[in-house]
Amino acid sequence: MKITLISIGKTDNQHLEVLINDYIKRLGFYVSFTFIVIPDIKKAKNLSEVQQKKAEGTEILKRIISSDTLILLDENGKSLSSIGFSEFLQKKMNSGLKNLVFCIGGPYGFSEDMYERAHGKISLSNMTFSHQMVRLFIIEQLYRGFTILKNEPYHHR
Repeated sequence: MKITLISIGKTDNQHLEVLINDYIKRLGFYVSFTFIVIPDIKKAKNLSEVQQKKAEGTEILKRIISSDTLILLDENGKSLSSIGFSEFLQKKMNSGLKNLVFCIGGPYGFSEDMYERAHGKISLSNMTFSHQMVRLFIIEQLYRGFTILKNEPYHHR
């Protein structure tokens, strides 16, 4: 199985970028991982929230193929513990899935097209985090999930 993370807009905090790259490197020992950053929508200030979500959704969907399983990182998604998330990953691997795609939306969330295409939604927390922080958190949780599956000491039970 391959895992892809798609996000809107680049990370402008170099400290976060260093941490993100560290976890991407670590994650590479367990799974084929790709991180796709879609540039911010041009002239977004001239768009309504709905128009901006639609434009972002169009750009995201261009990068997904029909056989991909799409999971949206959404505040209204299912909350999982780290162990629950590792079990979710294991089930996806056991199902013979080729590519599991996680997606971080733009500042207003996702378009209806994205919700219709998605196979599920996961919430990382009841709290709200910046989109830049969410990148780090999901990549770290992917890494943590694989260390749990391998019974490695990173996650202390």
